[in-house]
Amino acid sequence: MIKLLIVDDEQIEREGMQTILERNFPGLLIKQAKNGKMAVEMADDYTPDLILMDIKMPGLNGLEAVEQISAKHPNTKFIMVTAYDTFGYVKAAIQLGVKDYILKPSKVSEIKTTVGKVLEQIVQEKAQQIKTKLQEAALEKTLTLVETDVVTQLLFDHVHEVHIDMLMELLDIPSTNEMFAMIVLLPRGSESNYSMIKDKVRQTKSGWVGALYGNQLPIIVFRQPDKTFRSQASTLARDILTISKKGQAIDWFIGIGEVCSSLDQVRQSYQDALMATMDTKALTNYRFYTDIHTSVDAHNSSLDKNQQKEMADLIRLGQWGDVYIYVMNILQCYEKEGADLLRTQQRMLEILWITSRILNEIGVEATTPLYSVQTTNYRQLRSETKQLLEGMKQSYDSHCNHLEADTIQQIKQYIIDHSHQDISLDTLARKVGLSPIYISKMFKEKQGINYIDFLTECRMEKAKRLMSNSEKSIKEITFEVGYHDPNYFSKVFKKMTNVSPKEYRKTLLRNKAN
Repeated sequence: MIKLLIVDDEQIEREGMQTILERNFPGLLIKQAKNGKMAVEMADDYTPDLILMDIKMPGLNGLEAVEQISAKHPNTKFIMVTAYDTFGYVKAAIQLGVKDYILKPSKVSEIKTTVGKVLEQIVQEKAQQIKTKLQEAALEKTLTLVETDVVTQLLFDHVHEVHIDMLMELLDIPSTNEMFAMIVLLPRGSESNYSMIKDKVRQTKSGWVGALYGNQLPIIVFRQPDKTFRSQASTLARDILTISKKGQAIDWFIGIGEVCSSLDQVRQSYQDALMATMDTKALTNYRFYTDIHTSVDAHNSSLDKNQQKEMADLIRLGQWGDVYIYVMNILQCYEKEGADLLRTQQRMLEILWITSRILNEIGVEATTPLYSVQTTNYRQLRSETKQLLEGMKQSYDSHCNHLEADTIQQIKQYIIDHSHQDISLDTLARKVGLSPIYISKMFKEKQGINYIDFLTECRMEKAKRLMSNSEKSIKEITFEVGYHDPNYFSKVFKKMTNVSPKEYRKTLLRNKAN
């Protein structure tokens, strides 16, 4: 509803104007002010869209009132009402941004025309504001999906280099030259805290939050040059832990990986963070990866960084034969070196625990592996380690056997049918009942490209078809194929076709004419 304020020191003038307006513009909400001072005061609470302001009033005159109201409410529009048709008044009114003026006395038709013109402008502007807000809301939703997908694919997959830079351009948190990963472990029933954690990280303007997988929430944090790494990470960890409800804080835990120098290396920092969460019994409820190795040299460490990454990749790919060899070789090395049996058992449990965590990431329900008793010799340790690995392999095989043979085709068809919508890994995961990480891995293995690449191809093909219709603008096509920013659409289109949308359309229409 459009709100209008009539300002005039003569009541009969106010009443007459309101009657004319109500007859010709039903639906207006109209109030009156008897002087300029009252109009200024009412503008704060009433916030009128349009004010019909008399110029000549005692005390604060109309032009002075307009100046004061405009300073605080720049979107309010004004029509001056005056009996003085002089250049001086008109010029002053124009300088203040007044839209038009009505001379006293005026015909009803003149009032109707003048007011109607400004009201139409207000209606158009309100419609545009609503449209802009809807677009901003849609873009915000898109950015959230982009953020979680970028984190997921950086940590568990490989994003196609054509798209990672453009996706990062959309995010309002810029990347820097150094970054590190964090993992927040949440107890069962605290999933509702996800949005609060995301807001807390966004407030720092230094991190990207991924999707919640099981009880693990991954975060990529970019280094702030004005803080030390440990200071920045500790502060963020403590801020996140403050979200936990009373009584639950003891069950929250955060692992913090080492700093890396590029997004290509952030998967290793994630593995570091995973290792740091192995033992959640700490006074601070968070642990740095570097702290778990301060008293243990590389010789005694169960897996170095490259081994951790290679081991994780083998598990995600389901190459269990290689996993067995990997683990047994490590165990054999400890045995040959005559390492302490209890220490070796702890190291093997660390490896098995990592295996279990990675299985949980890809949607495989695997219980946390534990040795039944403290082993008394290496033969018993080998036997129990094999049994625990076999149990996790069976969980993996059972999970895979439940997959539908046409899962990939289902995903592809869903993307084709809904390419104009915001599709995330979570959306696809819910559609086929699998974990987002597993979907990402499986799609790339079977199709040779990421799902984002496939979605982009579908959108570009649809855009090409729509461009044959010369009546559709590029902006309309942008929204119709699923993008919310014409500039971003144009960048993607040119990246995929080597020509801009306008150039493509010109060529298409020229060939069609010939």
